Amino acid sequence: MSQARPAGVVRLFLAGDVMLGRGVDQILPHPSDPVLHERWMSSALGYLELAEQASGPIPRPVGFDYVWGDALEIWRERKPDLRLVNLETAVTRSDRAAPKGINYRMSPANAACLTAGGIDGCTLANNHVLDWGRTGLLETRDTLARLGLRIAGAGRDLDAARAPAVFDLGEGGRLLFYAFCTRSSGVPSDWAATPVQPGVNLIELTPQAAAEAAERTARARRPGDLVVASVHWGPNWGWEVPQAQRDFAHALIEAGVSVVHGHSSHHAKGIEVHREGLILYGAGDFLNDYEGIAGHEAYRGDLAVMWFADLDRKTGALAGLELVPLRIRRMRLNRAKAADIRWLQHEIAAHSPDQVALTLTDSGALRLT
Repeated sequence: MSQARPAGVVRLFLAGDVMLGRGVDQILPHPSDPVLHERWMSSALGYLELAEQASGPIPRPVGFDYVWGDALEIWRERKPDLRLVNLETAVTRSDRAAPKGINYRMSPANAACLTAGGIDGCTLANNHVLDWGRTGLLETRDTLARLGLRIAGAGRDLDAARAPAVFDLGEGGRLLFYAFCTRSSGVPSDWAATPVQPGVNLIELTPQAAAEAAERTARARRPGDLVVASVHWGPNWGWEVPQAQRDFAHALIEAGVSVVHGHSSHHAKGIEVHREGLILYGAGDFLNDYEGIAGHEAYRGDLAVMWFADLDRKTGALAGLELVPLRIRRMRLNRAKAADIRWLQHEIAAHSPDQVALTLTDSGALRLT
């Protein structure tokens, strides 16, 4: 896949977890109160200190575009039609922390960070969007809406949480962006949206849930539409791809979904192409404040991946996939070194459910061949 977009395709940029709370929020122009409710850290400034101990001084305050770093140039080069991420942070001033041990929050005044990165849409179906209660969820949705971002996976009631974010692709076509989450990713059962209560689109990975999701997308689709299904599933660490995930993803692809955008793992996982549809079993963290935290180093959670998927505009089939590895350092995205890229090339291929080949390009990207 060349950097220039081929004719007749829609190019999507996809990323995993974008975690802009805690330490990241503290370096932006309008930080929240840094008080945390964690037994091992009482202030978000502690995560900033850990990152500085690991990598050196981090300026404060930084501009809204600082955290995106080298990703900004890569976006300019590849010109995706849409940029879609999992926003795993509540955007709220609420002080009512859910009693769950770890709570992510960024100031609504810092949400312009997302528009500085050109983000078009966010899934909110994850295990941190209600960290500050239902009030925090609703403020998150309202803040993002004011910035012009489209949202999927959480809402004021069940119908809203199930509804896709809809994007105009021109030429009469649309992209429908659905989002789901599972308890296996740490989502509490009582966070589920109901007909009368705000929450997330919480599902179980069962054949019935897959059939219901497929039916819902089929009812909403018009000729020329493409569909992406984003799923927050599984634990933070580990290469295993459970059979339930494969079955669910295959069912969606067979029902006409072009991409299953999986996330929750803090590191990139295996991929699969099934009937010309793309499945990302773990897109990996894209931004976080974990720098300097010991543990799980073998998974290289400091390496982020920019996923660029080209879809045939008429059929929705995968026409090309390119991965651009980055490294999170000083709470900013930086181009990865050659050794890091080769490591990702090996690990992603080795842990994909079916054999895949990733070729290293002259530009330092990995291309599915």
